Amino acid sequence: MNIHEYQAKELLAKFGVGVPTGYPATSVEEAVEAAGKLPGPLYVVKAQIHAGGRGKGKFSELPADAKGGVRLAKSVEDVESDARDMLGNTLVTIQTGDDGKQVNRLYVTDGVDIAKEYYLSMVIDRETSRVAMIVSTEGGMDIEDVAHNTPEKIATITIDPATGFMPHHGRAVGNALKLEGALAKSASKLAKQLYTAFTKLDCEMLEINPLVETKDGELLVLDTKMSFDGNALYRHPDVAAMRDETEEDPAEVEASKHDLAYIKLDGSIGCMVNGAGLAMATMDIIKLNGAFPANFLDVGGGATTEKVTAAFKIILSDPAVEGILVNIFGGIMRCDTIAEGIVIAAKEVELDVPLVVRLEGTNVQQGKDILAGSGLPIIPADDLGDAAKKIVAQVKEAA
Repeated sequence: MNIHEYQAKELLAKFGVGVPTGYPATSVEEAVEAAGKLPGPLYVVKAQIHAGGRGKGKFSELPADAKGGVRLAKSVEDVESDARDMLGNTLVTIQTGDDGKQVNRLYVTDGVDIAKEYYLSMVIDRETSRVAMIVSTEGGMDIEDVAHNTPEKIATITIDPATGFMPHHGRAVGNALKLEGALAKSASKLAKQLYTAFTKLDCEMLEINPLVETKDGELLVLDTKMSFDGNALYRHPDVAAMRDETEEDPAEVEASKHDLAYIKLDGSIGCMVNGAGLAMATMDIIKLNGAFPANFLDVGGGATTEKVTAAFKIILSDPAVEGILVNIFGGIMRCDTIAEGIVIAAKEVELDVPLVVRLEGTNVQQGKDILAGSGLPIIPADDLGDAAKKIVAQVKEAA
C-alpha cells in the first residue's frame, strides 16, 4: 500500500525525523489557510498523487509552459493561484503514463534554504534477506539518471535484521554522503531513525529524495515516499486508515475487497489463475504465443464460488479484455468450485468474449462436466500450452 507524501512525513516525524512544517489541503480555501499558519515568506505547494516526477510533470488542462506539480510561492496570493491551477486537474508525470492522475490533495509547506541535496532510500534486498540502505550525494529529481550514468555515486549499505542498525552503519551513511563533524553525526542519527521507522511500520520501501542540508546545518526530509507490506497492515490500523482509494485502479480496489491478488496490465487477454507462480507462468506463455496478458489475477488456494465469481467480473470489467484464459490446478482449490463460479459469473455478465479453460487436479472431471453442461461457449484445453494457443488464436480470429 502507498500513502501520500504528507502522510509519510507525519509518520516519520513520530520517529523524530526532521521534516519542514506543512499542512494538507483539499480545497483552495484550505491551501490559503495552511499558508497562513506558516511563517513565510517562501512556501512550497505540492500536488499529492501516488507518482514520482511531480516537479517536472505537466497539467494536461493547462498551457504547455505552465509550472509542474511542485511550485515555489512567494506569497499567500501565489499559493492561492497555484492551488486553483492544481486542484481537480490532471498531472502527467514520467510515472503516471499518458493518462496522468487527477490532483485532489495538496501539501503546503514552509520554504527551506537548501545548501545541498542528498538521496537516501531503503528496500528489502531479497538476495541477502537484509534491509538495503541506498545513499547518494546526488539527490534531486534526476536520481534515475545518476543510477544509469554514474552508478559509482550510489552506495548500498545492507543491515542484517538479526542485529539491527549498528553504529558502523551510521558511520557508513555519513561517509557515503561525504559528511563530516556534526553533520555526519546527524546523518547517522537520521539513518537509525529511518531504519527504525522502516522496520516498525513493516515498510516495503522508504525513499527520501531529496534529503537536504539546510544553510543552518540541519538535515531535513524534503520529500518522501513510503509503501507498506499489505500482509502486515493488520498490525498497523493507523497506517491502513491512510489508504487513498482514489489513487488506485478501481478494479484493484474491488479485488482487494474480495481478497484477490489483481494487477491490471496493458494486454488484451484476461487471466484467472490460482497461485502466483502459475499466474506468472500463464502470462509468460501467453506472450510466448504472440499476445499480452491484460492482468495478473491470483484467486488463491481456498477460493469460494463467490470469490471466483467476483474475480471473473473484475476481469470482464476491463474494456481492453478481448479473451479470457482460466488456468486452474486443483490442489486445495477444487476444479468444480472454479467451474461453478465461472458459469455463474459468465451468465451474470453476459459473456461476449472467447473463454478458454484449463482445469487439472482435484475434482477435475466434475469441473469439466459443469462447464460442458452450462450451455456456454467455453473452450476446453488439455494443458497450459494448448490453452494459450487456443485463446490467442480465438482473440486474433475475433479481431
